[in-house]
Amino acid sequence: VVPEIASRAHLEALGPTMRRALATAGVDKPDVVAATIGPGLAGALLVGVAAAKAYSAAWQVPFYAVNHLGGHLAADVFDHGPLPESIGLLVSGGHTHLLHVRSLGEPIVELGSTVDDAAGEAYDKIARLLGLGYPGGRVLDELAHEGDPKAIVFPRGMTGPRDDPYSFSFSGLKTAVARYVESHPEASQPDVAAGFQEAVADVLTMKAVRAAKQLGVSTLLIAGGVAANSRLRELAAQRCDEAGMTLRIPRPRLCTDNGAMIASFAAHLIAAGAKPSPLGAASDPGLPVVRGQVA
Repeated sequence: VVPEIASRAHLEALGPTMRRALATAGVDKPDVVAATIGPGLAGALLVGVAAAKAYSAAWQVPFYAVNHLGGHLAADVFDHGPLPESIGLLVSGGHTHLLHVRSLGEPIVELGSTVDDAAGEAYDKIARLLGLGYPGGRVLDELAHEGDPKAIVFPRGMTGPRDDPYSFSFSGLKTAVARYVESHPEASQPDVAAGFQEAVADVLTMKAVRAAKQLGVSTLLIAGGVAANSRLRELAAQRCDEAGMTLRIPRPRLCTDNGAMIASFAAHLIAAGAKPSPLGAASDPGLPVVRGQVA
C-alpha cells in the first residue's frame, strides 16, 4: 500500500460514499457520526477522521472516535446476533491478537499477540515469494486447495513448552518457506501453499481453543481479513466442535474492512454508556486494541 495514494483514494471516495449511504438509509443526516481513529495508516486515518469531524460539526450530531480492531469484532453481530462472552481471535494483514471479550461495550483484554509478522502479512509475503501478486491471501487460499497440506510440513512458531501460550510468531515460518522454495525449485506450488496455510491455521486455532478452555469460555469469535480464509474457518469449526464450543465467524464480506463494522462497534459503545469523543481527538496509528474509544 502506498500511503499517499491510499489517502487520496479515501478522499475521492468519501463524498460519493456518504451520499449513497444517506440515500440508501433514507435520511438527511445520521443521529451520530462514528469513525475509525486507529490503528492504521496515518494518512488514511487522517482523511477519515477529518471528514467525520466535519460532518459531526456541520450536522450538529455527536462524534465517536472508535477502534478499528474493535470494529472487526463487532461485525459478527450482523450475522449471529448479540455477542456473548468470547475468546476473540483477530487476524488481519497488520494484526494478530488473542483477546478476552466479555462484551462489545466493555474493555477488551489482550491475552497475546504476534511478536513479529501478523498472519495476514505472512500470507502476503509468501504470495509474493510464489509470484502470486499482492494482496495474496485469497489467491494463496485458492492455490492451497490444489495441494496436499501434508506433503510439506512447515514449523509451527511459538508452540514449545516454554513459549507464551497466547502469543504468535510467523517470521520463522516465512523464512522456512522461503528456504524450502529456494532449495527445492521444482517443488509443487500448490503443496507449498497448502503446507504454509496448514501451519498458520493450525497454530491460530490451537491457541485460540486452548485459551477458551483455560479461561472457561465457550464461544470463539474469529474476525479480521484472514478470517475469510477457508482452511482457517474449516479447522476452527472442527476444533470447536471437538471441544464442545460455539464458533462465530462473520461472512467473508464482513471480515475485510468495512464501514458497517465501525457503526456496529460504536452502537455497542453508546448502548454501554460511552460519551461522545471531543472534536479535538487525534487519530492514532498505533492505537492499542484495548482502547475501544478515544474520549
